[in-house]
Amino acid sequence: MLELSIASYHQALLEGQITTEKLVEFYLDRIERYDNALSSIIAVNPAAIELAKRCDESLRSTRQLSGSLHGVPVLLKDNIETADMPTTAGSLSLQGFSTGKDADLVKRLKAAGAIILAKTNLHEFAIWGESISSIKGQTYNPYDLTRTPGGSSGGTGAALAANFGLVGIGTDTINSIRSPSSANNLVGIRPTLGLVSNDGIVPYSLTQDTAGPMARSIDDAAAVLKVISVRHLSASKSLGSPRIGLLKSFFGAEPVNQEVNQVMARVTEELGSMGAEIILIDDLIQISDLVSNISVHLFELKAHLNSYLEAVQAPYASIDAILESGLHHAGIKNNLIYANQLDISSSDYGERLRKRAQLHKQIDTLFASHQFDALVFPHQQQLVCRVGESQLQRNGALSAITGYPSVCLPAGFSAPTDQAPIGVPVGFELFGLPGSECELIEIARQYEQQFPKRQPPIEDNCL
Repeated sequence: MLELSIASYHQALLEGQITTEKLVEFYLDRIERYDNALSSIIAVNPAAIELAKRCDESLRSTRQLSGSLHGVPVLLKDNIETADMPTTAGSLSLQGFSTGKDADLVKRLKAAGAIILAKTNLHEFAIWGESISSIKGQTYNPYDLTRTPGGSSGGTGAALAANFGLVGIGTDTINSIRSPSSANNLVGIRPTLGLVSNDGIVPYSLTQDTAGPMARSIDDAAAVLKVISVRHLSASKSLGSPRIGLLKSFFGAEPVNQEVNQVMARVTEELGSMGAEIILIDDLIQISDLVSNISVHLFELKAHLNSYLEAVQAPYASIDAILESGLHHAGIKNNLIYANQLDISSSDYGERLRKRAQLHKQIDTLFASHQFDALVFPHQQQLVCRVGESQLQRNGALSAITGYPSVCLPAGFSAPTDQAPIGVPVGFELFGLPGSECELIEIARQYEQQFPKRQPPIEDNCL
């Protein structure tokens, strides 16, 4: 059952080789045995076994699957509402709190037959990228326990990599689906803004927030995306030989970038060998400028989070109240204080929205002038940071700020070390225009089929 895919699981179910109850028990046993090392799970669904039994009974009585995700155990980031479990956003200020309802995407998952197996750790309120919270503490990377799993959806990333569930859900305001996907040798999809509903998700910045799938394969991620989307995905056009722009400014030039650059050189060669036309782009898009001068995430945090907390009658219904309570991790205090001083009515906020519109035009023109199907670049220009450090040189802001889709794929590993016996995972992004998810998924599928990079962590060393 290790590294199981949805398709092979469903085939085994229909052939009577496995039951949903056995799979759920398998994952719960792994969580019990291994999560002490990772701290990736905030809460296990107490009804998981009963829900699995119902799936098995349904299959026995009808002899058919109840939906496209029949009996699929899902790991859900704990800033997404579930009616039957608390939703904490990783914060002691929300410990035990429940809105009593399922988020829109959770309803869709359940309607397709999925089981919410567990709620996963995150960087508290999804504010940063190392996946540390006052509820659960630091989550660790299963490939190298001295490193973070990325974030903010690092609990989902670490748990999926360690085979604690079949698929997962993360949320993404700047990097937060793709960062843990890159750091944990996974596939992650940040969809076009609006393709997945934000209803029932603790907000950070509604201009940039979205949820999306994380999985060990592109087919599993695509299957989940199809279920949670609010509209049908447009059909993929025949790509033939896709034209892919290699965004030069998203690669580092310092010694710290060397290992990622070596991995990406192989990826570029592999994309070319499968028929893609790779065009080097010198367009001066600077990721640091996007984050510092265009992203609106910190400007919107106060207005959007306070509005949500008040609407759901949370025990601490504002950033002021959370700060006063002290029921938060010390690491987010300065960000909360800073965001609390910003305002969506300010001229600086309006200027950032204007620059965001200019960025849309710049990207649209770039794609049109070169007839690109996608851009490619490493998700992170250096390896994911060690515990106690901060993430640097992540490239995910391009997708987050524009709202355009991006697929993160396993690229390979750094050189093995004593702490990382098979190396530290490196991921790359395929970025496209709005609504191009199916085209990006098709490129990703071709790449994964020809150059599979997924490897589970070595349990004796890292779990």
